[in-house]
Amino acid sequence: MELNKAFQQITEDFISLLDSLDENELNTKHKADDWSPGQIGDHILKSYASAEVMNGRTQSTHRKPDEKVTTIKDTFTDFTIRMKSPQAILPSEKRLDKQRLLQNLRDRIAQIETIIKEKNLSDTCIDFAIPEYGPFTVLEWAWFNTYHTQRHVHQLKDVIQSIKS
Repeated sequence: MELNKAFQQITEDFISLLDSLDENELNTKHKADDWSPGQIGDHILKSYASAEVMNGRTQSTHRKPDEKVTTIKDTFTDFTIRMKSPQAILPSEKRLDKQRLLQNLRDRIAQIETIIKEKNLSDTCIDFAIPEYGPFTVLEWAWFNTYHTQRHVHQLKDVIQSIKS
């Protein structure tokens, strides 16, 4: 699937799931050690700070610009593994305001959509790298955001089913 369409579709699904909840459901944990739907949203919002990296300093890429996309996809779409979030993008433990969260997500999504349309996707971002992967191209960051969101759409559906049953 084409990147822009894939990112738009998965983020629409994500927003729609969060929007389907009332404020209490958004902040309800099924189990004490699980994240609430709102915390999943906050985690994704924090991860979308990658837009700053995508808009940051870049350099020419001396490899295939999509070289790491398959690894990213395989990792984030393997729903049998439980991942540990980096400290920097752990969600807030405070009660989240639904409208503020949704607006902040929509703003970041729009920013990333603009990057996908306007930036040179083959350039390598040099302001930040995930240690396990090394530097990403703008294209790889965009796919990272897409597959990371897809992973959390899957999680969000499970959590919503648990708190509504």
